[in-house]
Amino acid sequence: MPNPLPLTYLEAGEANGGTPLLVLHGLFGSARNWQTLARRFAETRRVYALDLRNHGGAPWADGMSYPQMADDVLRFLDDRGFARANVVGHSMGGKTAMTLALRHPDRVARLVVVDIAPVAYTHTHAPYVAAMKAADLTACTRRQEVEAQLVAAVPEAPLRSFLMQNLVLENGVFSWRVNLDAIGAAMADLIGFPDLGDARYDGPALFIGGTASDYIRPENHAAIRQRFPKAEIAMMEGAGHWLHAERPDDFAAMIENFA
Repeated sequence: MPNPLPLTYLEAGEANGGTPLLVLHGLFGSARNWQTLARRFAETRRVYALDLRNHGGAPWADGMSYPQMADDVLRFLDDRGFARANVVGHSMGGKTAMTLALRHPDRVARLVVVDIAPVAYTHTHAPYVAAMKAADLTACTRRQEVEAQLVAAVPEAPLRSFLMQNLVLENGVFSWRVNLDAIGAAMADLIGFPDLGDARYDGPALFIGGTASDYIRPENHAAIRQRFPKAEIAMMEGAGHWLHAERPDDFAAMIENFA
């Protein structure tokens, strides 16, 4: 397996002591999505919101399996001399956090998984990748011109706005700051979950789901408890997949009470 990558990150509360808190974003996200919540968490602890590989400012690589991404996070801990961390992960970041906890349970003090379960899903995000790759960026001078090319494949305005956060303008030229080729090639891995044998994490774990989302369903609870026997499962009424953005105060309170 290739060497783990050095991840970029946002840091807050660096003057605080205690166990650091790592925040791992979801697919098409970045550390910047968590900036406001990171500052809140940093009132009492050190917080590092990471850019996972092929996202944000992190390095690009062809491979994008969950063991590889977990190894990147492990390198982040090792490079800074952190023996353990509390880890919060949303969606893809949640699967990365679970993989880290299952493979290296001694390095994760407390685990928070946001709206994802340790199972394979059937809904793919390949159409979004295809739409972003198909967009003609060279002829565009305004962001609205790029967004207009995504409407057919991504009719939901909030989701489209989220994807558009990955559009950057440098020297008058638009480009995507996510590695669409690698993400597209790894889609089966990203919607799946790695075979980790009988690995389990016996530490404190909190799974937070939204009742308006279909990522943590009652039929997923058994898979969660098999891998994470001490897991608490809390459902946020009426919240969707991006529950931390929809209900930031309620979400932050849950994290602060747990980790």
